Amino acid sequence: MPKAIYEERYVRLTTFTQDGRPKYVPVWIAYISDELVGFTTLQNAWKVKRIRHTPSVELIACNYSGTLLEDAKVMTGSARVVHGIEYQNVVKAIRAKYGWQYRMIAVTNKLRNFFRKGNFSSDCAVVIKID
Repeated sequence: MPKAIYEERYVRLTTFTQDGRPKYVPVWIAYISDELVGFTTLQNAWKVKRIRHTPSVELIACNYSGTLLEDAKVMTGSARVVHGIEYQNVVKAIRAKYGWQYRMIAVTNKLRNFFRKGNFSSDCAVVIKID
């Protein structure tokens, strides 16, 4: 039996530009509920801007660099950007799944925020309803 998309370590997220061109990026993904998965990101990330314009997305299992896994199947869904309690729920799910890796990146981002101007820590999440 194939893995559920939220069981994958990395997932290639495909978002679409206003003229329909696909854009790909690997993300961590976590189970939120029966039909929902999610990941954390920055509000000013291009993927967030594209999702706000075109919420249709595709998910497919990949490795850390975005190379597709053999026999991976594309899943489609509708994405939305969330804040507040929904954001916190996604953070908890990502933290639980990725453990020490999540904590290491969180500390690194806090250090980057301290030494450089700008925000490098996630400040929103994307929740995807799988079709």
